[in-house]
Amino acid sequence: MARDKITEYDSTAANNTVCGDVNIAENSALPSDMNNFAREIMSHLKEFADGTSGVDVLNLQDDDASASIKIQAPAAVTTTTTFTLPDGDGADGQALITDGSGTLAWAYPYGNRNLIINGNLSVWQRSTSQTSITSNGYHTADRWNINYGSTGLSHKQEQSSDVPDGFGYSLKVTATTQYSSLGAGDAYELDHRFEGQNLQQIKKGTSNAQPVTLSFWVKSSITGTFICAFNDLDTSGQRMVSGAYTINSANTWEYKTITFPADTTGAFNNDNGLSARIIFCLAAGSNYTSGTLATSWEASSGGANTYVGQTNLFGTLNATWQITGVQLELGSQATPFEHRSYADELHRCSRYLKQYKATTLFNQFAFAHTESTTHHNALFTFDPPMRDTPSAVTVNGSIGIITNWGLGVTGISAVALDAGSKGFTQTRLRCTTSSGVGTAGECNILLSNNNASSTINFDAEL
Repeated sequence: MARDKITEYDSTAANNTVCGDVNIAENSALPSDMNNFAREIMSHLKEFADGTSGVDVLNLQDDDASASIKIQAPAAVTTTTTFTLPDGDGADGQALITDGSGTLAWAYPYGNRNLIINGNLSVWQRSTSQTSITSNGYHTADRWNINYGSTGLSHKQEQSSDVPDGFGYSLKVTATTQYSSLGAGDAYELDHRFEGQNLQQIKKGTSNAQPVTLSFWVKSSITGTFICAFNDLDTSGQRMVSGAYTINSANTWEYKTITFPADTTGAFNNDNGLSARIIFCLAAGSNYTSGTLATSWEASSGGANTYVGQTNLFGTLNATWQITGVQLELGSQATPFEHRSYADELHRCSRYLKQYKATTLFNQFAFAHTESTTHHNALFTFDPPMRDTPSAVTVNGSIGIITNWGLGVTGISAVALDAGSKGFTQTRLRCTTSSGVGTAGECNILLSNNNASSTINFDAEL
């Protein structure tokens, strides 16, 4: 029988009796020396194919054999290692990486690849714990928003030091009310929101659109199927794609990856507006769980196909779910989590929420100008510039105005953003005192009022 592949030969020379269609057995028509020579070559090629020949240098010559590239094993090898190459050419700019077991895959080089801000849950400017949350919005960890369906599913959010190795904090969600039977429009979505100008490298809506891979560490007291979705908010009618992951063991940290395919329909706007969401669903009613899970991009109107198979975390009172190490990156291969410094993450978060925080009882926040004895305008600057002009300001704790150190501090009863002076890099805060203080036209100081934990938060969230 003809042999055409090296793997069809034997590492024992005497067993190789055919080369292609030519008989090279002993006493064949060919000279015996040629027979033995060919059989010996085939036995060594078979050893080479099996990785048992002892060859430690692979010599790749150019067309005229005038020069070559050599791939050489180390002088001393402690164990046998196999590298498995990927199928395909990869994309422009990608490099080969290993999964830690020798399987190679195409991926974009490390460095500035994580599209998620505060994926390691290190920044908590608003609060480290909030109980009985029933409203949409940002409550604790920066850049992590809650979006409910028609009925609020009351829950607690808190910072937890229960984490997998290599992380400092996780975001822990606790179901503080039990909803065994969800309404059709009920849903619990923990989402991360993106500006369109930060997603242009995905090339969505073009013939060169790229897949993206979501990876994260998760822990839950409830086992079962959970759903993540990637939601395009720019395309008319919106578009979405979903992926499932399984909590296999209760109360155990597990590493998960989901790859969302490329979408050649609908580009993200190249601006600072809300273009997309990555969503972690913890409960969903029939409006969202009907149909077939959309593992390919499709129009998202109506909600069907979005969270098919989703486990109801809120079916069990005090059930918990935790997450950290969240990464979204180009390509179909998850890479190790990109750890950034706390200062770097805080700087990125400050584009969306700028916090001025007291560290002393009478911490000075800003200089102010007295408009009238009950109205004072304080100028705040933002570094980095905010995403947009702040839409809201909140004060936690007591703040006040001082016009003369000998007169003490007069408390502020109300604050408001001055619509005529809001900007990306600075804004004026109009402060009202309950009693008259100072003289119109003079300068004074806005400061914490005998409170070392007062904060002033400027909000430009998506």
